[in-house]
Order: sequence, then C-alpha cells, then structure tokens
Amino acid sequence: MILDAFSARMSLGVVTLTLFLLFSASYGKTKSPYTGWWALALLEFMLGNAGFLLNGTPHQVWANPVGNVLVVAGAFSIWAGARTLRDLRAAPWLLALGPLVTGVASALEDPANNIWSGGAVYLAMITVGVGLAARDLWHFKPTHSEISKAMSMVAWFATLYFLARFIVFVTFGPDSSSFQGYFGAGPLGLVTTVLLVAASFTMTTLSNDQLIRGLRERASRDHLTGLLNRGTFMDLAGAELKRLRADGSSVAVVLADLDHFKAVNDEHGHRAGDAALKAFAEACRESVRSTDLVGRYGGEEFVLFLPGATQKRAEDIALEISKRMATMEVPGGGAFPTVSYGVTSSTPATADLTFMIEVADAALYSAKAQGRNRIVGANRLEAATIADEARS
Repeated sequence: MILDAFSARMSLGVVTLTLFLLFSASYGKTKSPYTGWWALALLEFMLGNAGFLLNGTPHQVWANPVGNVLVVAGAFSIWAGARTLRDLRAAPWLLALGPLVTGVASALEDPANNIWSGGAVYLAMITVGVGLAARDLWHFKPTHSEISKAMSMVAWFATLYFLARFIVFVTFGPDSSSFQGYFGAGPLGLVTTVLLVAASFTMTTLSNDQLIRGLRERASRDHLTGLLNRGTFMDLAGAELKRLRADGSSVAVVLADLDHFKAVNDEHGHRAGDAALKAFAEACRESVRSTDLVGRYGGEEFVLFLPGATQKRAEDIALEISKRMATMEVPGGGAFPTVSYGVTSSTPATADLTFMIEVADAALYSAKAQGRNRIVGANRLEAATIADEARS
C-alpha cells in the first residue's frame, strides 16, 4: 500500500511547525546553541517540504530545487548542532557545501518537468549530513548517558534509512514499486515524523546538559581573562598532582606578577590595565601545552601548573610568555608592562601544592626586590633578566 504523499507531507508540516515553535521559544530562554541549530533545522525542513507541495504547478521549476536545498541545509544544521554538544564548531564552508552542490544538481536536470531533478545528489547529501550528526552524537559524553545513547540510535537509524533510500533510488529509480512503497513521499513523511518526535524528546535533556556545562565553565573562569579562577585552579592542580604521584615525573609551578600594574591603571585608566591582563592571558595560552593549567591568582598575579616540566622548562615557558607579550600591539600605543616570575619545581612524590606556591611566591618576591622584569628560580641564587636572555 502506498501512503498518500500530500497527507503525509501536511502531517509532517504540522508536526515540524509545532516543534519549531516550541524549540524557538526554548532557545529564546536558554540560548543553547544545540537548541538554536535544531530549531533552524526544523524551519528548513518545514520550508523545504512546503516547496515540494508546489510540484506539478508552474512554480515547480524553482520550488523543487529550493526545497531540495532547504532540506539538505536542515540535515547539515542537525550536524552543526551535534558539534556544539562537544564544544566544536562546523566550518561554515562545509555547512554551505552540501546545499550548494544540491542546488546546482537540481537546477541542471530540468526541474520544470522532473520532480526528481538532482535526486541522487539530494539523497546523498541528506545521508551525509545526518550521518555526520550521528557520528558526533555517538562521541558525545553527557551526564545522561542513556539519553545520549537513545539520541545516537535515532540518528544512526535515520542515517541507514536515508542511505537505503539513496541506494534504491540509484538502483531501481524513483518510479519503481520498491522506492515508492518504502521510500517515496508518503513513507518518508511518516518515518520523518516519527524520527523528529523521537529526536525532539531527547533535545531538552541534551540542551540542558549543554546549558549546565556552559554555566559551570563560566563559573570556573575569570570573566576578564578567560583563565581559570583561583578556586578552580587549586582544585584541578591538586587533583592533577595526585595523579602525577604515580608517574614520578617532575612538576613545576610559576607565579607571575605584572610589574608596576597600579601605575598603568593610574596613568592610563582601567581599560589599559584590563588590556594588559588580557594580553598576558593570551600570551600564556599561546605558550603552554593543553595539559598545563593557568589561572588568575588574584589582581595582576597569575599562576601556572606545569605537569612533567623541569625547572629549566618552566623558566623557558616564563621567558616565552614575556617575549610574546612584548610583541603584542597595545591599544593606543605604548607598551605593556613587564612581568616578574617566581619558579619552583619538584617531584610529585614530595610535592605539596600549597607549599610549592609559597616557594614560588618567595622567588617572585626576590625577583621584584632585584629590579623586576626577571625570572627567579627558587632552586638557584642567580637571576637572569628577561632582556638579557632575549638578546642571547
């Protein structure tokens, strides 16, 4: 039995419109990227299928290709949303490529008389978009693992269905009984409606996970520099130190303080001071590894926890940070303040985080007493100025 295509599409349109309104309202409250992409995908599906309702009319020549483009864009919007759950972004050119290729293929195959103009490309691009979404959802590790598994299964089922639809279309053609009976407009409308409802059922939980992770991230970061705040840094560094005790490798702590920072605020205003703090944070991010921890310890003082780093390596990182900061452009001209550093290192077996910070703080105090703009290691008496080391 072949389902009525018009009725199936109308039912799908009503369901899609309802879901779009619900998720648009949710996005307005939560600003969850995943919810936003899902709402956009629903809108694209709804408008694309509305275009297909004009098949058989004089408007088919433009409505059918536009419908193909919008439905493919919806599939890739689902992928973009799945990427945001993993704190990743889909490249804009990749999001545009599928719809663009589909539009060109549809326009080249007599869309005025052929409702399946560009059909093979259209079906292939839908399969690719949904398949990419399924892959990212499979690798997503949320708090609610059962919800994630359910969403992954829905996405994989959709991928397999659209892949089978593409294969039958290419093998037997759109007018075959196999295609019409299982993959035509009627069956597709029914299957898509079920998939959208099933997927939307899990959306709220996954979007809430994303929202909660975002709130936790903001709560753990200094709002100005984007670095870890003091409390989060101490928690993460302490946990990492415990883990490192099993390895026996070295660990280093660096305390850094921007020289004459009060004078910067007094002479140039707090905006200049904020720019200096941001510049130092950016120099840190460009100089350390992804496994290193960097936090704003307080005011103009910063702390770095460098697992596996020797004393020499830690001092080299401090020097690299100051070199990078010296090359940055200062808003309004001038120069950013110099930086003084106190560095200490130890083995995890004997290391205590609080004690290491105290030792690094004493070395930092010595650096300031010796004239600032220098790195002082807690395990050696001599101190080399940054300017001297940069010239050598």
